[in-house]
Amino acid sequence: MIAAATTPSFIDRALGLFRHPPENPVLRENAEYFSDFDQDRPLADYEFCVVDTELTGLSSRTDEIVSIGAVRIKNLSITANSYYSLVAPKGELPKLSTMIHRITPEMLKDAPRLRTIFPEFMNFCGHSLIVGHNIGLDMSFLNRAGTDILGGKLSTPCIDTMRLSQIYQQELWENYYDQFDGQVSYQLYDLSNRYGLPSFNQHNALYDAMQTAYLFLFLVKKLRSGGIKTLRDLYLAGRSWRWYF
Repeated sequence: MIAAATTPSFIDRALGLFRHPPENPVLRENAEYFSDFDQDRPLADYEFCVVDTELTGLSSRTDEIVSIGAVRIKNLSITANSYYSLVAPKGELPKLSTMIHRITPEMLKDAPRLRTIFPEFMNFCGHSLIVGHNIGLDMSFLNRAGTDILGGKLSTPCIDTMRLSQIYQQELWENYYDQFDGQVSYQLYDLSNRYGLPSFNQHNALYDAMQTAYLFLFLVKKLRSGGIKTLRDLYLAGRSWRWYF
């Protein structure tokens, strides 16, 4: 058993990184890497994996993943490296979910099970920090998969672009750049339109991940008038926001 670090930083404690190593070697390596994680390097030094899932519903206990999409960010630029897979659920595909993401039972007939593709998805993410829009929802499903398939949850810190957007809007209001608007929509595509970002087809896991990647880079450059230089700066910019595991 690999011992956990004995002197975690205050950020480690805040992010919940100080844990006993899990038994599974993949999860153990994941936990070991992030147990002694340097948050003070320039943001361009980190790699990010922007993730989105399409689901049969919103309950992480009873619903299932039907597709996963992800893109990589390196040097604060979106790379050509992407991941996408349909996922065959164990249960029936509700008609309402098909109406949202347009994934049909026929499309999933020959799709792999989550147990089959989860290790390759983990490999794609590697040591990147995970980014997503309302990432807590995605991670609740992915962590259930990690528990069912590998015996434990991921230790990777995750950044929520929805929360970053709320922080950015608050900065605008506080600095009188914009009048307070309680009707601002924090839906991914509404925010992208509001900020004039490139637009992609909605409710496709890969396209949504790409849309989120553009939103993330926009927010990183805009927050605190571009004064976000390190991962610690990003954390402190919204120290009341949650990092999900």
